[in-house]
Amino acid sequence: MARDVTDSTPITSRDELVAWLEAGAKPPAQFRIGTEHEKIPFYLNGRSPVPYEGLPAQGQGGIRALLAGMQKKLGWAPVTDGPHIIGLYDATTGAGISLEPGGQFELSGAPLDTIHKTNAELDSHFCALKAVAAPLGIGFLALGMNPKWRLDEIPLMPKQRYAIMVKYMPRVESRGLDMMFRTCTVQANLDFSSEADMVKKLRVSLALQPVATALFANSPFTDGKLNGYLSARSEIWRHTDAARTGMLPFAFEEGMSFERYVDYALSVPMYFVKRGGIYHDVAGANFRDLLKGRLAQLPGERATLADWANHLSTIFPEVRLKRYLEMRGADAGPRPFLPALPALFVGLLYESSSLDAAWDLVKNWSAEEREQLRAAVPRLGLAVAIHGRRLGEVAAEVLRIARAGLATRNRRDARGFDETIFLDPLHAVLAQASEAERLINKFKTQWAGSIEPAFEQCVY
Repeated sequence: MARDVTDSTPITSRDELVAWLEAGAKPPAQFRIGTEHEKIPFYLNGRSPVPYEGLPAQGQGGIRALLAGMQKKLGWAPVTDGPHIIGLYDATTGAGISLEPGGQFELSGAPLDTIHKTNAELDSHFCALKAVAAPLGIGFLALGMNPKWRLDEIPLMPKQRYAIMVKYMPRVESRGLDMMFRTCTVQANLDFSSEADMVKKLRVSLALQPVATALFANSPFTDGKLNGYLSARSEIWRHTDAARTGMLPFAFEEGMSFERYVDYALSVPMYFVKRGGIYHDVAGANFRDLLKGRLAQLPGERATLADWANHLSTIFPEVRLKRYLEMRGADAGPRPFLPALPALFVGLLYESSSLDAAWDLVKNWSAEEREQLRAAVPRLGLAVAIHGRRLGEVAAEVLRIARAGLATRNRRDARGFDETIFLDPLHAVLAQASEAERLINKFKTQWAGSIEPAFEQCVY
């Protein structure tokens, strides 16, 4: 999760909210790629969770020490919440490091113009992280969900917004705390050039998020056992908070626009309002009341652009619209899968011929079919069917379209390779098995029903 926005410009109307989203449009020549990924820290000795302050009695540093070490190594500015360092920010590139509620360590990458640069950014991040984490005895799991620890064993990071969410989540649905504390994802953030371009990209990417879920499925373990899913992370999101998650069926209706998304976002209950360094708990409140200065919890307080941007960051559909589009359907996975996600969607969305082909592939899927696909994929992956076809066949066509888009882009590295090389892990999934299927087989055979080998074999 990226750092909070701090723009205190007052806003008083729905039109200003729409204009803020519209301002994200940019010419195709300025399109960039942002890649985010999360990973679960653990102590190498004992394979236990890493608390914020560490384990002082045992002489082990924790998340605070990890962030302080990364700050010293990278020279990035600290992001604080009260007395606590809770992230880092590079003002030069826009990259950042942040914490998810259970200590999941996230890199929010800089906006870059090629997947080659994304891959280099990842190399630099892991090189720096290893140098800092190794002396602390900390490793990182490359899985989409915590495979072992119970929910009550995972420490809460000292961020005010998370304390508010912890109280609110059990009021709405059953799996919100699992989402917060036990899941990990990789996300890709992509640009649009106009409202029409945004709508087409949103529709294509929403329809195809279940394909990404199946290709990147990597969360088959819970509480040290098989959980019955290939992507338990994705299933958890289905039971987190229906008001702010899902496949956005309205996005496929006639008249979809920035305004329509704003109306949807205004209907999503708020979590907090931040003033100065204080997060005021307004969970369940309506943003429209803040616009009018009639929020019961903060009488007379009026909305700012920061409030709007922060509110949008608390909405969690499978594809999220801010001033760019966020692809949110994939489990975190092994290192080669991290650049594979942006490669997949850059190939689909950034070349007009590939975007047209992808739209032709999904445009006749009904809302009911999309919802059924979303519900079935976490358990069955590529074996499910959509519109009379096995999803594995659809995924093969999706990869062909993405490969063609990347080849047309023709962005080459110093060795002469174009960006299609980053799709190789996904072709391997189609040819062999998903990471989840591979791990399930290992658990049943080589691991002899023990989750402990995951802390050696499923690490960065």
